[in-house]
Amino acid sequence: MKTVKKWFRFILKFIVVIILIPVPLVVIFKWIDPPSSSYILQHHISNLFKKNECNSVLHEWKDIDKISQNLAMAVISSEDQKFATHYGFDFESVKQVILSKRKKLRGASTISQQVARNLFLWSGRSWIRKGAEAYITVLIEMFWSKKRILEVYVNIAQFGECVYGAEAAAKYYFGKNASRLSVNQAAMMAAVLPNPVRFRLNRPSNYILRRTGWITLQFNQLGGKSYLEQIW
Repeated sequence: MKTVKKWFRFILKFIVVIILIPVPLVVIFKWIDPPSSSYILQHHISNLFKKNECNSVLHEWKDIDKISQNLAMAVISSEDQKFATHYGFDFESVKQVILSKRKKLRGASTISQQVARNLFLWSGRSWIRKGAEAYITVLIEMFWSKKRILEVYVNIAQFGECVYGAEAAAKYYFGKNASRLSVNQAAMMAAVLPNPVRFRLNRPSNYILRRTGWITLQFNQLGGKSYLEQIW
C-alpha cells in the first residue's frame, strides 16, 4: 500500500511539474524574442545525423513592425481568418472536421495552436502532444497579445526545406527584406505553409499558383490590411 501511495505521489508531482514548466517560458517570451523553436532545433539535430538538402538552417528574427502587413494578412487569410476574434481555438472548424469525418481540415488548427506546436513541442499526432498543444495555446492566449502571437508565428514558421521565418524566406526566395513583400509574394509564401517541404516557393506548382490567387481573394474579402486594426 505504501508503494502504491509513493508511486501516486511521484506521478502527481510529475504531472504538476509538466504543467508548470511552460508557464515561465510563455511569460518570458511575451517580452523576449525566442532565439529558436523546437522545430528549428529538431532540424539542426536532424542535419547532424542524416544528409538533407541543406547543410544549414536559415533563420532571422524580425520585429513584426518591420515585416510587411501584406504577409501578416496573407497568413491570416490562409491559416486562420477568425484569428482576431477567437481565443485560441476555432470550434466551428473543428465541428466541420467532425461532421466531414476527415482527419484534417485546413483552418482547424489556429495560428495560436501552430505557435504552441512549432515553438514548444515536437512533430507528430499523439494525444499527449495534442493535449500539450491545447494547454500551451491557452497559456499563449492568456499572456500574449494577438500581435505578439502573430509576430512569433511569422518568425518561426517554415517556408522551405531549410528556411524559417519571414525575413529569411523573403531574402532567400525574393531577394528582398520582408518589409518589402508585395501582396502576391506574401500570398505565395502563405500558400506553401501547409507543407513547405513539398511545395516550393522557387518552383511553384499550379496548385500553389491557384492557392495564391485564392489567398489574395480572401485577403481582399477580409478588408485588406484594415483587418489588422483589430489586433495592432
